[in-house]
Amino acid sequence: MFEDSVPLAHYLTLSAVLFVIGIVGVLVRRNVIVVFMSIEIMLNAVNISLIAFDHYLNLSNGQIFSFMVMCVAAAEVSVGLAIIIALHRNKPTVNLDEFNLLKW
Repeated sequence: MFEDSVPLAHYLTLSAVLFVIGIVGVLVRRNVIVVFMSIEIMLNAVNISLIAFDHYLNLSNGQIFSFMVMCVAAAEVSVGLAIIIALHRNKPTVNLDEFNLLKW
């Protein structure tokens, strides 16, 4: 009865807003932790759109792809935080502008 109470456009609008917030966070902020959180927000926006399309097209592939995106995000966070901790030991900052250890 209440299956289609929220239209697809609402989910896609929410997804687009979250994705734009993530892009702004990546481009504007210089803190490494905030940049990683912004990337996670963008991945969650993609998950919302995948599951919304899955629900409205009755495919069940969107949930599988969403689960794969969450697994990749977990791997990205673990590797990214390990890199941040390793860089923080050499230079005690989390500002992206001051990380120049990988240059020649």
